[in-house]
Amino acid sequence: MKYQEALEYINDKDKYGSRLGLDSIGKLMSLLGNPQEGLKYIHIGGTNGKGSTSSYMAHCLEAGEYKVGLFTSPYIERFNERIQINGQDIPDDTLGRITGLIKEKANIMVQEGYEHPTTFEIVTAIGFMYFKEENVDYVILEVGLGGRYDSTNIISSPLASIITTLDYDHIDVLGDTLDKIAYQKAGIIKENSMVVSYPQEAEALEVIKKAAEEKESDFYLCPMENIVVKEVNGSGSTFDFYYKNIELKDIKISMLGEYQVYNATLALTTILILKEKGLVHITEEQIREGLKKTKWPGRLEVIRKNPTFLIDGAHNVQGISQLKKALSLFNYNKLILGLGILKDKDSSHMVELLAPLADEIVVTEVNMPRKLDAEDLAKEISKYNQNVVVEKDIKKAIEKALELAKEDDMIVFGGSLYLIGEVRTLAKLL
Repeated sequence: MKYQEALEYINDKDKYGSRLGLDSIGKLMSLLGNPQEGLKYIHIGGTNGKGSTSSYMAHCLEAGEYKVGLFTSPYIERFNERIQINGQDIPDDTLGRITGLIKEKANIMVQEGYEHPTTFEIVTAIGFMYFKEENVDYVILEVGLGGRYDSTNIISSPLASIITTLDYDHIDVLGDTLDKIAYQKAGIIKENSMVVSYPQEAEALEVIKKAAEEKESDFYLCPMENIVVKEVNGSGSTFDFYYKNIELKDIKISMLGEYQVYNATLALTTILILKEKGLVHITEEQIREGLKKTKWPGRLEVIRKNPTFLIDGAHNVQGISQLKKALSLFNYNKLILGLGILKDKDSSHMVELLAPLADEIVVTEVNMPRKLDAEDLAKEISKYNQNVVVEKDIKKAIEKALELAKEDDMIVFGGSLYLIGEVRTLAKLL
């Protein structure tokens, strides 16, 4: 199968939809020879920070001279970004070839009376096949949605399960309370493994601890109280961290925002525990190098200067709160905000946090069926800010923002990872 044919097959959403559960992915993996088996996984679930934490983990292990597979979602600009080895996207021809094999097995499934694999199940299978073929040392595996019934959860025994910050998101699928959401996320915890969790609200933490206990897995709460943040600015952050008898002074990261200190520390704690258990062999200098080198597109990323043009994938209340806090890192005169949100998000509270900060707001729409209508979003925004322009076309929305901004102003586009991927591509061309 050629690359473009593969993308068309993968993205045939009308035919392959969305479905949670492990029966379909289990059958597909069986027909493919169970390529997911025999690999060493660090499985990462949670609401916010999964992508960044995954990237920190991958970069640290790469600095330790390991061959590291990284599976994330969604992509920002190009599909191949979702499946990487040591920072290199899966090649087009490899993607086409593996997708062709998967299509053959999917057709067999349908002939045998099974439902056709979903888009995400197909993508997950591609990742497993590629990592197995390339014989990677470790796979950093990011959950797609939830955890318990996510297709990545077909793996049997990860080295570690990491739970990042939990918040209200996808409540129609995962539940409308933190303990219900935690139950879904904690589904990635396996027998006789280890769990490293971000500090959570009490009801969520109780669920995660109970799941670890039932699975007889070691539970570790990331000791965020052992962080001393020394500097946070527009170039990154510097902090100290203490873990047991280990003192790490002046750790530097390049990703922006104080919250990245905590994502980095979650990855760092996991690395130190794995090292303590003899499951990875890595020096302090390699860890430092990996943390400093870590970049992740679309997370507080400056893509242009004069005016400063920032994109951020914040797509829920917790993420928007972090974006709001991070704006203080920048010096600017006026703030021009570009906003597009999906209709299944808590848009009213997201807008309440962000809209009052802006001098001008350009409302646009995400290019997918789940988009929130621009007029509806503008109506919500008008409760807090009257300087609103609707421009449904993303390219025209960017042009409008640039037209409104002077050199000492700042443009920020956010509200959805799907939005900022397209903004990132188009803004480079204008």
